[in-house]
Amino acid sequence: MNTIIGTYECKVDSKGRLMLPGPLKKQLTASLQDGFVLKRSVFQQCLELYPMQEWDLMMQKINKLNRFVKKNNDFIRRFTAGVRVVEIDATGRLLIPKDLAVFASVSKDIVVSSAVNIVEIWDKELYEKAIDDSVVDFADLAEDVMGNINDDDNGIS
Repeated sequence: MNTIIGTYECKVDSKGRLMLPGPLKKQLTASLQDGFVLKRSVFQQCLELYPMQEWDLMMQKINKLNRFVKKNNDFIRRFTAGVRVVEIDATGRLLIPKDLAVFASVSKDIVVSSAVNIVEIWDKELYEKAIDDSVVDFADLAEDVMGNINDDDNGIS
């Protein structure tokens, strides 16, 4: 798994193309040949850009689901709804398909943000709302999610 780092403010042109920031493109260089998968986020009104290697790992997990269980089948259908294989061109541009742009309200000002091994693509205003501490107290969330994890030998989490 490759860890992607950074949050960048960008613009989408009138044709729906996003110019990836140089530092992000550099981090994704190893994945440029294989391509990417762009999809709707499950929990947020944003898009997720998976390097093909990460997408293949996700599909291995999903492929273990029994398709004769209705919930599993419904999940797979919704998880893969609108999924597109996309490429980043030689100049570092990514074309965002219209239906995905509509889903995420992507129009002009956007935020491209790392999310461990994938990249999230947000409408700037929606991103600012999503990280607003007045909506969700990050300190409480951090304690709930990470508070009991201490797997380092040095006692520092």
